[in-house]
Amino acid sequence: MVNTLRCFNKAKRSRGFTLLEVMIALAIVSIALVSLLSLGNRSVGVNGRLQKITQATLLAQSKMTETEVLAEQGSLSFQDDEGEFEEPFEEYRWRIAYEDTPLPIVRQVTVTVLWGDENKNESVDISSFLF
Repeated sequence: MVNTLRCFNKAKRSRGFTLLEVMIALAIVSIALVSLLSLGNRSVGVNGRLQKITQATLLAQSKMTETEVLAEQGSLSFQDDEGEFEEPFEEYRWRIAYEDTPLPIVRQVTVTVLWGDENKNESVDISSFLF
């Protein structure tokens, strides 16, 4: 009967988790949750930057199209120019630069759209050739 009680007590003691095991499991889960939270914040930041780049690219394409239409009409002066976009894109600014090419009738035009700090590479360039 004494042996039966000892076996019963050992079996009863080994059924649950110890406090140390629970604390280690909680530590592992909390580290995983903190990592996932920081990844979520980083994802939001990257998404914001990608939206800026996409918007700047679309604005640069629009400015390039405007320049090509003026060149087609013959009313383009081929002088470097810069300015700012109107609302709702007032945080973006543009710059147009013209360069000569080896062919006298062909000019290279580069449209740059900038936002924020130019030193942080917050700009988009599009180049094309005008005849």
